[in-house]
Parts: sequence; structure tokens; C-alpha cells
Amino acid sequence: MKLAPLIIDPHLTRPDTLVLKTLLADIDHGNVQLQAKLSDREISHPEKHGTIAQSNGNGTLSKSTSNGDQATIDALEAWNNPEHKSFEPSVFATWDLPDVKVPATLDRIVLQPYIKWARTIVRKETDVLMLTQLILYFTTSVPSALYLYYHFSYLHAFFHILMQLWYTGTYTLMMHQHIHMGGILAKKYAWIDACFPYITDPLMGHTWNSYFFHHVKHHHIESNGPDDLSSTLLYQRDEISSFLHYVGRFFFFVWLDLPLYFLRKNKPVAALKTAASELGTYAAICLLAIYGNSQATVFVYVLPLLTLRLGLMVGNWGQHAFVDEVDPDSDFRSSITLIDVSSNRYCYNDGYHTSHHLNPRRHWREHPVAFIKQKDRYAQEDALVFRNIDYIMITIKLLQKDYMYLAERMVPLGHQMDMTVEQRATLLKTKARRFTRAEIEQKFPKKQNL
Repeated sequence: MKLAPLIIDPHLTRPDTLVLKTLLADIDHGNVQLQAKLSDREISHPEKHGTIAQSNGNGTLSKSTSNGDQATIDALEAWNNPEHKSFEPSVFATWDLPDVKVPATLDRIVLQPYIKWARTIVRKETDVLMLTQLILYFTTSVPSALYLYYHFSYLHAFFHILMQLWYTGTYTLMMHQHIHMGGILAKKYAWIDACFPYITDPLMGHTWNSYFFHHVKHHHIESNGPDDLSSTLLYQRDEISSFLHYVGRFFFFVWLDLPLYFLRKNKPVAALKTAASELGTYAAICLLAIYGNSQATVFVYVLPLLTLRLGLMVGNWGQHAFVDEVDPDSDFRSSITLIDVSSNRYCYNDGYHTSHHLNPRRHWREHPVAFIKQKDRYAQEDALVFRNIDYIMITIKLLQKDYMYLAERMVPLGHQMDMTVEQRATLLKTKARRFTRAEIEQKFPKKQNL
């Protein structure tokens, strides 16, 4: 079987393109024996993308590689620096700013004035995209939902739920930034930051404040350890029965499990707030169904809630499917990095999951440059990097036990470059294995409450 060509997707963000070029150059120049070892496989990428960096193949960077990496770092940092002439704010999810092609007149009288104004509204000047998204949601989702309550039709409801499903991923990862940054708008607009989620969260399937408590106050504290309610440690990650148990527990019992977790941690206030958020949202939905329009409520609130909860667990399974058997408590070894379009272009660099766990407050635009700066450490720690695959597809391929598919989409680091694709598949299979209780007690001696 041939190794899938390591190509660069033309729809990747510009930072992702630079990162992947660097990694491909490490492969091309860092292990000249690879072609001989894999004579029946090919590693190729389009010539038009050129070369960014080089490696001497023994785990250290050559001088030219160091220079190339520094050039990549300089370019990424310049794009993120509002004071630099090369600064580029993110304005639209679908396109990088240089790729936005509008008539010159429209650019001069609409686009550029909007960008200039929006940079004063958002918390970080890079994040014009977040204001763009907020405007989109309040001019489409909100009026559509209101009209369904005013005049319900199944045709409208069908297209409404399709729209919400399309929005949900981007919205959720925008709120991911919101809960880590304490808001996405400038401080003087803090009241808008505080209020808008109470309108938009339920429309996208979120219960009020639960994402904050589950993700920030619980998941990042436990980091997939045995006390993490979303931990994958006790599950065989390629077994459908394990997956169904994992999803089912969250789907049906998170409203109870999360408050009980905070009680076990002697945090009664957090437990009370979490229970109030969950149950308060359920109560509001029930009241709308009883005293408002039950049909509209199903499509506006119930279906988004159900689909999001399923999506969150399918995604989290993929994010933490591969857990290191030697050091499962390592953020480098027990989370992964994806260089793909859906995770990073549409979902605020969510593919850089390892970088996020290393520093949960790191701004989303900083993940690519942080990755390049720590690339050697990632290699030393045997970290896993994939390209052209998202978390949902990782989950699907795991449940199909298709490790060859997953191995073909690895971007090998360090000694992984010397492995055949079959050896990489075996590596992944090892990291998807269920931990026994005894192993957990040994690896997490102070964390045994799961």
C-alpha cells in the first residue's frame, strides 16, 4: 500500500501552509534514507509551494533549517502584530484577507472602513472575524428563529436547522475563545460580551454557561486524567461499544455528573451554578414549548442541543483518542495536532489541540507560531501530527479500525520519519488502547476518582 502523498491543501490558511511546508521540508531534507526504506511509497508535494526549512535527520536542526524556521516564525509573528506593516486581521472564515477579491470601489468604501472600525470593537485586533460572525448570527439565526415562532413552516424549519448545523462548529470555537479570554470584544463593550451568549448559545445548542464550567473549570483542570468526565482513558478507543458508552454518559447525564464532580472537589458554588445553568436552560426550553410554539421549539432549540452534544463527544473522542502508554499525563503525548481546513480555517485553529493544552490562554492566532517554536520538543516527545483530517473523521476511522488510513495522514516528526506506514499504524493502535485501573493508579497516583 502506498503512503498517501503529503500534499498541501490549497484551502489551508496561510499560517497552516507555512507550518506544513516546514514539516514537509524536514521530511524531504531531514531523512534522505526514507526514499530507500520506502521504495514502494511516495512522499511528494507540489513544487509551487517551495521549501521553508531543512533538518539534518538526527533530531537537530541544520543551520539552514534554523534560518528557515526563523523566517517562518518572523512571518507568522508579523501577521499577528498590529504594529507591523504585514499585519493581517482575520475578517472572514472562508478566505484569508489577501484572497478576498472585491471591486476596488467596494474595497475602498466598504471593506477597509469596516476592518478599521471592527479593529476598535474586538478584544484583539486580529479578531475582526469574531465581529463578522456575530453580525452574521444576529442577522440570520436570530431573526430566523423569531420568525419560526411567529409563523412556523416545516420548509423554513428544515433550512433553519441546516443553517444552524453549518454555524455551530465556528460558533462553538468562537465561544471557546470567549470563555478562555473572558470575552471577545473590547472592554468597553463588556456588557455585550456578557449578554449575547444568553441569546445565541441556546440557538447553537449550548446550555447557558455550561461550556465554561465543563471546559475551563473542569476539562482543563483534569486534562483527560482519571477525574475528567470526558476522559478517554478507560475506553478502548476503536470499539463502538466503548464509544456509545462514552457518548451516552455525557448525552444523558452531564447535567448530573458535572455538578457532582464539583461537589467531590469541594466546590459547591460551582456545582450550584452548573446545575442552575443546565436545568435553567431545560426549563426555558420546556416553557417555550408549552406556552410558545412547540414545533418551533423543536427546531430552534431541541435539535441544536441534541446534535451539538453528540458532535462535542464525537470530536472530543478524536481529540484524546491517542494516549501515550508511558506518560499519559503529558500534554505533548496525549493530545494531537491537526493541520486541516475544517479545524483551523473554520474553527479558530482548533486543530492545534496540543498547543492549546500546553497553554489554554494562548490566543488562537498564536498556535501556529508556538508550534514552530517548539517543533523540536514535539519531535522529542513523540507528539502526533496529522494533516487533511479532522477530529470527526479520526473518530470514524478509529471505530472502523482503519489505522492505515490514519497512519497515512500522519506528518511524521523525529524518529517517526524512520517508520514505515505499517509501523505508524501499529504505534497509533497502541495509543488507542484502554488503560486498566491498575495502570491508572500507577500513572496517576493522586487521581483515582473516575
